[in-house]
Amino acid sequence: MKINWGTGIIIAIAAFISFILFFVITMTTSHNANHDLVTKEYYKAELGYQKEIDAERNATTASSQIEIKKSPEGLLVIFPKGYDDTNVKGTISLYRPSNKNLDFNLPISLSDSHLLIPDNKLLDGRWDIKVFWEHENKEFLHKKSITF
Repeated sequence: MKINWGTGIIIAIAAFISFILFFVITMTTSHNANHDLVTKEYYKAELGYQKEIDAERNATTASSQIEIKKSPEGLLVIFPKGYDDTNVKGTISLYRPSNKNLDFNLPISLSDSHLLIPDNKLLDGRWDIKVFWEHENKEFLHKKSITF
């Protein structure tokens, strides 16, 4: 049996379409590929973004900045000397890009102008940290990415 050009082209196109359909079906039904947004309510979070921009601007224009350092005990967040320990309130959000189950938030409770996040809560790898605090009715935001 001899195959002419037209039959060969039809067979090649059908094989290519089958190949593409196989990969599309495999990727859409696979449970290994988790297609989540960064946050569950992405659009609601996007509406509050201007507040975040203003808080970040307040933090960068402040006279002194907070510091985030690694220590043997864990992660140390050091607030500047001018902050009264009882007058600062806010949260620290730790986001793990590789696994959303490791994300957590901590309320800010200062002792001697610093806060320690214990080593046992932080696994090795990349962490995105957001320190959102309020002092004297002014909001501040500090963002940093670290590898622990």
